[in-house]
Amino acid sequence: MGLFDKFGRKHSELEQLLFKVESNIANNYKDAAQEAFIVFEQRCAELDSEGKLSEKQKAYYMEIIGGLRVRLKGFTHKDQKPYWT
Repeated sequence: MGLFDKFGRKHSELEQLLFKVESNIANNYKDAAQEAFIVFEQRCAELDSEGKLSEKQKAYYMEIIGGLRVRLKGFTHKDQKPYWT
């Protein structure tokens, strides 16, 4: 492994959590997607406060969090209108 290999790389734990969020969104598991997003966002904040994310990683994941917040706004089963009414 070279000197600069770790800079700019994606964080594997966060990528796994992000995959879970995206999978739930793709499968229309609305409540599970919301819960997975909360776990992803909290873990990202924890890693950032512990100093385990580089500035590039932090910027990358903050941008993803912002985009997911917009996508997941109103993405719940309780807001879904029944088709038969």
